[in-house]
Amino acid sequence: MSYPSQGYPHQGYPQQGHPQQGYPQQGYPQQGHPQQGYPQQGGYPQQGYPQQGYPQGGWNQSGQRTDPVIYQWFTAVDTDKSGKITAQELQSALVNGNWTKFNEEACRMMIAMFDKDGNGTIDVTEFQGIWTYIQQWKALFEKYDGNRTGSIETDELQRAFQEMGYRLSPQFVNNLIAKFDYKTRRSLTLDNFIVASVQLRLLTDAFRARDDKMAGVINISYEDFLTVSMLHRP
Repeated sequence: MSYPSQGYPHQGYPQQGHPQQGYPQQGYPQQGHPQQGYPQQGGYPQQGYPQQGYPQGGWNQSGQRTDPVIYQWFTAVDTDKSGKITAQELQSALVNGNWTKFNEEACRMMIAMFDKDGNGTIDVTEFQGIWTYIQQWKALFEKYDGNRTGSIETDELQRAFQEMGYRLSPQFVNNLIAKFDYKTRRSLTLDNFIVASVQLRLLTDAFRARDDKMAGVINISYEDFLTVSMLHRP
C-alpha cells in the first residue's frame, strides 16, 4: 500500500485549500504539485462586483500596469479612496449566488491570505490575487451546485469533497454544514464553502504532519490538540 507523498494539490483546484482529485488511501488527500487554476479571463463576474463602464486601468506600486478590469473593480471596492481595501470594504462588494452578502470571516480570511505586507489591508496588486482566487472558487462551486440554487447541499458537498480527495463520512459532512448553516442545516453558500474547504485543508495538513506512520491515527497531547484546533486556521 502506498501513501500520499508530501506536497501540494494539483488538478486545477484553487491553490489555497484543496487536495487533488481521487480517493486517499488512509483518509488523506493525495498530493501532487500545484498548477494554475482556471480564472475567468476578461469580462465581468456574474455575482458581486460593480460594473462602471469600460475600465481605464492604472499603475501598481511596482510601476507595472494593472489589468484594467481588476483596477476598475479595485477602485469601486475602495470606497474611501485610500488605495487600500479592508475586509469590510471587500465584504460590501461580494455576494453569494443567492444574493446574500459574503460573511466577514471569509473576507478576513482572504485578506489575510493575500496581505503580503501584513498591514491588514490589500493594495491593487494583492487584490489581483484575490480576484483570481475568487474566480477559481466560483468556478469550482458552480461545478457542484447542479441545481443552481446558489448553495451546495449535503450530497453535492459530499461529492465535492470526494473528488477533492477527502474520504469523509456523511455524518461529518452534515455536521460541517450545520456549523456554517445554523438556520436550515442544509447547504453552504460560496463564502462558507471557501472557509470550510480552506479550514479542512489546513487541519488535514496539520494532522498529517503529526502522523509519522501515515496510518490516519495520531497520539496527541492536550496542548498540541489546542494548537491544531485553534492556530491552524485561516
